Amino acid sequence: MKHVFEGKTILVTGGCGSIGSEIIRQILKYDPDSIRVFDSSEEGQFNLSQTIQSEKVRYLIGDIRKVERVRLAMKDVDIVFHAAALKHVPLCEYNPFEAVTTNVIGTNNLVHAAIDEGVEKFIGISTDKAVDPVNTMGATKLLSEKIITNAPLGSSKIKFCCVRFGNVLNSSGSVIPIFKRQIETGNTITITDNNMTRFFMDLPEAVNLVLKAAEKVEGGEIFILKMKALKIKDIAEVMVEELAPKHGKNASEFSYKVIGIRPGEKLNESLLTKEETAYTAEEQDMYILRNSLLANHESKIKPQITPIAQITSATTELLGKEEIRKIFREKKLV
Repeated sequence: MKHVFEGKTILVTGGCGSIGSEIIRQILKYDPDSIRVFDSSEEGQFNLSQTIQSEKVRYLIGDIRKVERVRLAMKDVDIVFHAAALKHVPLCEYNPFEAVTTNVIGTNNLVHAAIDEGVEKFIGISTDKAVDPVNTMGATKLLSEKIITNAPLGSSKIKFCCVRFGNVLNSSGSVIPIFKRQIETGNTITITDNNMTRFFMDLPEAVNLVLKAAEKVEGGEIFILKMKALKIKDIAEVMVEELAPKHGKNASEFSYKVIGIRPGEKLNESLLTKEETAYTAEEQDMYILRNSLLANHESKIKPQITPIAQITSATTELLGKEEIRKIFREKKLV
């Protein structure tokens, strides 16, 4: 990756979050000229500055909703990683316009600033919730994808792309910190639905996909990691079995309370829509979705005669509890 990042000025929006901060850590290995951390959280900026102490990192407090601040942050930037977003599904349901303002208008501000400044590459971080969305967060992330991947349709020569994630293990707001807290403080674990499934990836896997996208991007693609799937209930049971004894408790004392699917949640997730599969190429470790709109402009992009199969967390082979246990031990999550 050194040839991609060496000597470059890089902007990371949402740089204080789980994904953004890991992007910064990994890119520092490749000798960039500088990395600008763009984030609205003063506390997050301070905490990150204590853990990443590098003269190459610049800490810019700012909000992607504010056009002028975005334009100043984008000056002389070569590569943009856009990770800033409102991502919590129920909170976006209760605050839909705030989700639109951040995830849609904020993304549009960044894309136009990037075009005006002539950056080389723009990589947006998206989610599998953008696939056939049923919630506000997913719908706004779908629009964010469209704003980014359709940007090359104009006169811009910037290479724009997105990366679609599943759930990132142990990221802020994920079930793992919630289950850890419930195991530590009580003996009841709350489950939305016993049959809920999700795709998952760990943080290094997620960021490795982002960096690969920066290397492989031609323009208008969505890169999707081939992810494992599992039941949320199985995560809870493994964590109870592993962590309860560490708190002087017996796993058999725990009960599981089904509280129902939260506003805007799906029972299962998908990586691609049925329509998208015709424009998707399969590689060893990822899928690459080509922009169907560009098919009218570039003869090399054509729908496949035999599309790949649609991929959902319900139809993907699920990891068993022992496989989950092994992964969680390796990742030091239990």
